[in-house]
Amino acid sequence: MDKHIFLEEIKHKSTRLPSSDNVSINLLNEDVCLPAVVVKFDALENNIAWMQHYANTVNVSLSPHGKTTMTPAIFKRQIAQGAWGISVGTVYQVKVAIESGIKNIVIANQVVGKTNIRLLAELVKLNQATIYCCVDSIQNATQLAEIFSHEKQTLNILIELGVNGGRCGCRTESEALLLAEELNALPSLVIAGIEFYEGVIHSDDAEQDINEVQQFLQRVLMTSQKLDSLGAFDKYRGEVLLTGAGSVWYDLVSKKMAEFTFSKPFRFVIRPGCYITHDHGIYDEAQKMLKARDSVACQLDGDLMPAMEIIALIQSIPEKGRAIVNFGKRDVAFDTGLPQPLTQYRKGQLVSFERGRAKTVGLMDQHAILSFDENCHFQVGDILVFGTSHPCITFDKWKVIYLIDSAYNVLEEMP
Repeated sequence: MDKHIFLEEIKHKSTRLPSSDNVSINLLNEDVCLPAVVVKFDALENNIAWMQHYANTVNVSLSPHGKTTMTPAIFKRQIAQGAWGISVGTVYQVKVAIESGIKNIVIANQVVGKTNIRLLAELVKLNQATIYCCVDSIQNATQLAEIFSHEKQTLNILIELGVNGGRCGCRTESEALLLAEELNALPSLVIAGIEFYEGVIHSDDAEQDINEVQQFLQRVLMTSQKLDSLGAFDKYRGEVLLTGAGSVWYDLVSKKMAEFTFSKPFRFVIRPGCYITHDHGIYDEAQKMLKARDSVACQLDGDLMPAMEIIALIQSIPEKGRAIVNFGKRDVAFDTGLPQPLTQYRKGQLVSFERGRAKTVGLMDQHAILSFDENCHFQVGDILVFGTSHPCITFDKWKVIYLIDSAYNVLEEMP
């Protein structure tokens, strides 16, 4: 096959590249248009295995938050290595998860609005996955019950418990108990468990954050056990879910879950998402702090590894010590720190580059601005590889992300 024809096909089709074809697609040789976002295969596989090992070790189930990637190829890898399910945030994301063959789906959010609820009812009617949905108000519950009753469907409800000053969720035990009573009086809804998210607790004071997380988790424990003792879950015939944890406090959540006792069979589910590619920024720092406080994570072989990079070209060096690179806000996350250069290549060959000698100091829509010193030998047309922070937003900006090997050969397109 002509290489240029093949390249056109790879831009428009979702397929694993055939290993039998002697066609090598390499980003360092500029065989695809740059900039491009890549995920390193070895690091991806490592991260999936490491987090699954952690969950198995602390006796919790793993339902990674799929909204991080919204990439079916990654969903399938997570399930294949032992994940119990996938978590999502919207009804559209439920549809993608079902189409990916996922059998357990947690909507870690409320579904509001008639059209959203009708679509959810249609997805439940397919009977291809067990779906759970959060509720924190009787108004939302009433709307859900009306539409699901009309469609003759039953919806599994998770009562959400929330943090003062945070986002959704009942703020007190009394609110949760009253909501449970009202939910059990409604048709077509069955309380299947409790959902919470502690990740909204964050400040510049790590010790204070840990104390607040622990206090919130204790409230979740007490409220859940109270609901259990009052029979709130008696209508549900499956394992009752208790689910929480993002990518920062999953160790504290898992430890607290080990303290729970219930009259019914329970499944404890954590939902970290950003571990999948980790990063060079906020989640790298969070993981270092987690390992400093969690002996279980320290005892596991290896650790999470940054897997995502953006590959881009120097397009201009308009003045001494200033380079312009051909990516910007439309291409990469910038909400928790700017992407920073890691390595440099020229004509496919590594160029000696000392990190810290060059720094991204600004992003525009399509331009990254680098400041660099006299020890950097940059030329227009050089390739720079950047590490990023907060992978969710970068995933959102690309229709196709390349899965690559250590030599930057493309192994697979991941739409």
